[in-house]
Amino acid sequence: MRHALVLFSALLVTAPLLAQRGGAPPERVRLWAGDAPGAMGQQDEDIPTLDLYLVPPERAVGTAVVVCPGGGYRALAIDHEGEQIARWWNSLGVSAFVLKYRLGPKYHHPVELGDAQRALRWVRSRAGQYGFQSDRIGIMGFSAGGHLASSAATLFDKGQAAAEDPLDRLSSRPDFAVLAYPVISMTTEYVHQGSKRKLLGDNPDPALAAHLSTELQVTPETPPVFLFHTNEDTAVPAENSILFYLALRRAKIPAELHIYERGPHGVGLAWSDAVLSSWPSRLADWMRISGLLASR
Repeated sequence: MRHALVLFSALLVTAPLLAQRGGAPPERVRLWAGDAPGAMGQQDEDIPTLDLYLVPPERAVGTAVVVCPGGGYRALAIDHEGEQIARWWNSLGVSAFVLKYRLGPKYHHPVELGDAQRALRWVRSRAGQYGFQSDRIGIMGFSAGGHLASSAATLFDKGQAAAEDPLDRLSSRPDFAVLAYPVISMTTEYVHQGSKRKLLGDNPDPALAAHLSTELQVTPETPPVFLFHTNEDTAVPAENSILFYLALRRAKIPAELHIYERGPHGVGLAWSDAVLSSWPSRLADWMRISGLLASR
């Protein structure tokens, strides 16, 4: 009975999001007006884009987030790790931008990271236009998208003041990061081999693999991070999140880690699980104590 009541409560929370699905599609924008750097064609797979899920000014809290769906760097789970996530952010008053980044095996690093950095710069350049703060722009990623988000959170730059493209003058550093069952390590026994191959190729340089093992790239400049994983995840072991969290602790970066005992990989919002579906509430709590849901 208690299980049923908890599940019913979770459905009450997510019902408004379900009702929004199937409405008008979001506006989609290209990250570059012409061909993206390194483009190997002009098909849809060669064109990185953002889907815009904007919050009306009267409900906006002044925060935005770029969402990176997972898929092993070979596909994108746009539905349950993209659109559904964006609608959930909108319910909190946060504008969301779902990134369609380029994928392996056609594209390898640094193309994917370049797409994520461009997305952060693009969103930052529109802060005034869309009603959020330029210093309250985060990145969120799931699975391989979590690796991309963690890469953006650790391998950012401050922009190039003399760049010809105005967007390249802006910082690519996210102001916070949210990592859901992320791929992190590219060097330990916990690596997700499929993501590694699609991102780096079959025989990557060990130095490059270490560079993309993002727990090794955390510094005092890394932004605050929220992490979520499950103990039963056999595709991407929870040690990935643990390694990253420990690196954040060593660098004294504000961070919160939740590891649920049960639940498979790739659950998204986990609507059908009465316990696991509580993780978005933990994230919302963390956003509140971080001051990211307070209007200013």
